[in-house]
Amino acid sequence: MSGPGDADRAVVLLSGGLDSATALAIARDEGYRCFGLSVDYGQRHRHELDCARRVATAIGLEAHRVVSLDLSGFGGSTLFSGAVPKDEIEPTERGEIPSTYVPARNTVFLSLALGWAEVLGARAIVLGVNALDYSGYPDCRPEYLEAFQRLADLATRRGTQGQTIRIWAPLLRWTKAEIIRRGLELGVDYSLTSSCYDPDPEGVSCGRCDACRLRKRGFAETGRVDPLRYSE
Repeated sequence: MSGPGDADRAVVLLSGGLDSATALAIARDEGYRCFGLSVDYGQRHRHELDCARRVATAIGLEAHRVVSLDLSGFGGSTLFSGAVPKDEIEPTERGEIPSTYVPARNTVFLSLALGWAEVLGARAIVLGVNALDYSGYPDCRPEYLEAFQRLADLATRRGTQGQTIRIWAPLLRWTKAEIIRRGLELGVDYSLTSSCYDPDPEGVSCGRCDACRLRKRGFAETGRVDPLRYSE
């Protein structure tokens, strides 16, 4: 598969988790010059921002920005306050949206990335959302990304001039095991990442929240050892 060319730039939404680290590695492998964007939005698991910085250094970025935009004042998610669910049946199996969903989070993040992409002259925005092994968030679905692509085409100078900024989710239809396998092929060091919604003060993953369970299952299906420490 031919890459987009060494001169092309991409803004990568980098959370510090397994998926976004893999998406960054894929974008680099495709030839993009990558600019990382992380958001400190008041999340309880701010340890992921330290992980994002480590991933940015290890994989390599042209630049890495951490934007502070506190969404916790709105509430509406256990990623801000309340108890993060542990050891539950996956919300997708119940047909529910989990309490860890943050209202409009991906719309806010993509809007920030879109603004920076226009300034950089970037041709793509890369994000690690996934519609198979995920927690059931509405803003991780293919139809959501298609709708945001239409918005990006309409709402930007580049879009109105026929220069589309591609909204690219390379992991969208992959299982967690497939994501991990591809990341390992590309040399991603998953010990630098964190997937946990409720780590302890030292950043040790709980092992029981939905994100930890999906990650652990993905590694089990690959037959590889997850390099993270878990409290349980």
